[in-house]
Amino acid sequence: MATNRKLGRTTDIRNAMLKTLTTDLILKGKVETTEARAKEVKAIADSIIALAIKEKDNFETVDAKVVKAKLDSKGNKVTELVKSKNGNEYLKVVKEETTDFALWKKTDEGIQFDSPWSKGRPGWHTECVVMINDIFENGRIDIHGGGQDLKFPHHENEIAQSRALNGHPIADTWMHNQMININNEKMSKSLGNVVWAKDLIVELGCNVYKWFMLSSHYRNPLNMTNEIIEGVKKEVAKVENVLKQTSLYVQVNHLDGDDFNKDTVDHMVDALADDLNTSLALTEILNQVKVLNQAMRVKEKDNTLILKEYNTLLKMTDVIGFVFKPKQLDEDELELYSKWLDAKVVKDFEKADQYRAELIQKGII
Repeated sequence: MATNRKLGRTTDIRNAMLKTLTTDLILKGKVETTEARAKEVKAIADSIIALAIKEKDNFETVDAKVVKAKLDSKGNKVTELVKSKNGNEYLKVVKEETTDFALWKKTDEGIQFDSPWSKGRPGWHTECVVMINDIFENGRIDIHGGGQDLKFPHHENEIAQSRALNGHPIADTWMHNQMININNEKMSKSLGNVVWAKDLIVELGCNVYKWFMLSSHYRNPLNMTNEIIEGVKKEVAKVENVLKQTSLYVQVNHLDGDDFNKDTVDHMVDALADDLNTSLALTEILNQVKVLNQAMRVKEKDNTLILKEYNTLLKMTDVIGFVFKPKQLDEDELELYSKWLDAKVVKDFEKADQYRAELIQKGII
């Protein structure tokens, strides 16, 4: 009977548990466990890393060919009749490299076409290459995008086929985006947490949805939680509120002109040009919100400055594709808004409240 117990386990069971946890940590990057077990796992992982660093120059990289039995469309092993050295015939299982990918899939089911080899259909990787060659000149595109999980084998196999066919890369630039997590879990059908973009747009509105999608760099994972969405809504509201407030001020004071701060807009565009740094671009928009708010809050207002900063913010949101269209008031609505402002100045709060209620009903404020 084992008497040496630690972490609530006997030695053998404890070692097996720690081995599993350490392996998961190395493969997945993180594990969830108790604090006591985490300390043990960290010590093991640190020692492995230290050993790897110490012995890194003593390892030799070799190419290995991994083969497996070739299967037909029904999952049966493919065999061929061969002769041995003494002339005896026997059936030999056909082997194939696991690193090979299918150019053509022989099948008797589903969509199939005639070919010199068999009835079947192109492999998945071949389909994309054929489409690009059919649509784009010389089978070459400027930007090829896709999820990080498609980098291997799908995109690498596309590259191999295109080079063999055309002698040049299939794309000049590759952009691989990371995955979206829901409450810190990978979005997947098996977990039942799949959320469709069309449903999010209906639920959140296009501006909140787009702001959320752009809030993280495309090569970083994007986590969606209720808390994060609420934070995004607040940031979008900051933009909407200052644009609505300033739009009313511009209309009431009959300010006109399209001058804007080009340097500020260019600074945001520079962020987008730097590997599509959308999170930094959104920060630039929020900085401009602060600038416009400051211009609107001073008592002695500079109308020229207000209009310029207002146009600058509109230009910045338009570059990224946000839809902020402040309401344009007709003459009656302008008169009602002016009466509300005048009533507040003379402290006629009863009339001010009446005008304010009408403005809210009309969606003006």
